[in-house]
Amino acid sequence: MTTLSPENSLSARQSASFILGLHPFVRTEAWKFLTGYFSWQSSQDERLTVDSMRRKNYKALCQMYEKIQPLLENLHQNFIETRNNITHDIQKLYDKDPLGNVLIDKKRLEKILLLSYVCNTQAEYQQGFPEMVMLFQLMVEHDHEIFWLFQFFLQKTEHSCILNIGVSKNLDMLSTLITFLDPVFAEHLKGKGAGAVQSLFPWFCLCFQRAFKSFDDVWRLWEVLLTGKPCRNFQVLVAYSMLQMVRGQVLQESMGGDDILLACNNLIDLDADELISAACMVYAELIQKDVPQTLKDFFL
Repeated sequence: MTTLSPENSLSARQSASFILGLHPFVRTEAWKFLTGYFSWQSSQDERLTVDSMRRKNYKALCQMYEKIQPLLENLHQNFIETRNNITHDIQKLYDKDPLGNVLIDKKRLEKILLLSYVCNTQAEYQQGFPEMVMLFQLMVEHDHEIFWLFQFFLQKTEHSCILNIGVSKNLDMLSTLITFLDPVFAEHLKGKGAGAVQSLFPWFCLCFQRAFKSFDDVWRLWEVLLTGKPCRNFQVLVAYSMLQMVRGQVLQESMGGDDILLACNNLIDLDADELISAACMVYAELIQKDVPQTLKDFFL
């Protein structure tokens, strides 16, 4: 790596993350580079300075929130409703490992989610955020790291998991991709299977978290999304690959929309590497065709 130019070194590191995955021992630090928390070209001293700055900024946001909380409670009904939703969703989280050991601190999680809701006006709170932020809490130690990693993850993935920003676009492009690559399946989904694709929004809202057998598999896919390789909006190719897993059953049994959705929801305990490989094969197929401009703009 040291013999490469900074630009080529960055590309090589991202490619290595994409192809090989990250070893659990380096995941915590590597994520800070993948998300943009740290610059790839930064020195150790620069990273210490940046981390200190992020800690201070997080503390300042917490102090600001404490000052304006009474105002939010009195003037903004949406705030009270959202706070209640956050509390309710967090309580539903299963927070213990198979041995009964507590994995996460729900109070800390609630604080970070409330702060994110108040400070990040682009990403309104939605169901699924507690499950996502929980994975950041399992990865890093300090609250300021959890908060900023979550914010940077949303930015780096172009808010693709946000309902009012990226999810509807993902679903539309998934339908377009199916029509282009698999017209037979597309015809069924537009007819008897109408509504099935649009009902797959939880896949994107949770970044496929519930489809995998382990947290390591979830992190593995998320790391690929952060690299931007092999293309932008790789999550739609992942969703297409998952739909292909049920395609045969759907067509053979001439399933309707509800049954298709049930079959898709039964796609659990998947292996991340196998799913990533399948999505890469779809990309390889895609780039060899005369791709419509809408797909070209979205992926390339």
